[in-house]
Amino acid sequence: MSVSGQEQQERPVEKGPRGRMKRLMLDTALRLMQDGGSPSVSDVAEAAQVSRATAYRYFPSQAAMIQAAVDDALGPVLDWKPADGDAATNVAALFSFAFRRMEAYEATHRAALLLALDQWQRRRAGTLGAEARVVRGNRRGLLKAAVAPLDAEIGHEAAERVTQALSLVFGIEAIVILKDIWGLDAKGAEAVASWAASALIRQALLEAREGETRADTEVLDPGKGERKTHKKGA
Repeated sequence: MSVSGQEQQERPVEKGPRGRMKRLMLDTALRLMQDGGSPSVSDVAEAAQVSRATAYRYFPSQAAMIQAAVDDALGPVLDWKPADGDAATNVAALFSFAFRRMEAYEATHRAALLLALDQWQRRRAGTLGAEARVVRGNRRGLLKAAVAPLDAEIGHEAAERVTQALSLVFGIEAIVILKDIWGLDAKGAEAVASWAASALIRQALLEAREGETRADTEVLDPGKGERKTHKKGA
């Protein structure tokens, strides 16, 4: 399987009994999450028919287990690398590749989102304690890599703003909004998100060109130290 035109890199897999047990735990967690649950480590231990003590040796918290399950579900998406020098082409390829994988494991990503929101609420109420947090941020590196060619075209600050804007339409949150609120199917959700991403890049390039045009038409009045605007060719 290729990743945006490049050969997928095999992820390191633990060998031996430990590797097999961890694989069993992850597969069980993914199955329970895909069935619509948000399992605890104890739930996974029971479903996998292993002791709780064994389960907690591999995953000391629900957050650690769900984090590992989400990374496993994303699989080759985490290894994605841009294959083109054009940001719009890269973003289109990333959205096409990643959305289908996220939709295939939609229930798992929803479970991770649910836990992240629950942790936010408990942290705000002061009841989270020392529980490990679910860390959600894989999209940042993926989108930065896809948008990198824009740095040379519109500047780093503007390219960073585009990356931040793209993060609003890339990920499980976009899928939830487009499916649950707008009633779109998987294909429709991907199409709208991809269109929004393309529009964001076009707008950023347009603003950069307009800025260059304004700069080119402004000349400094040496007598007054003020800028005056003249039409090109005048």
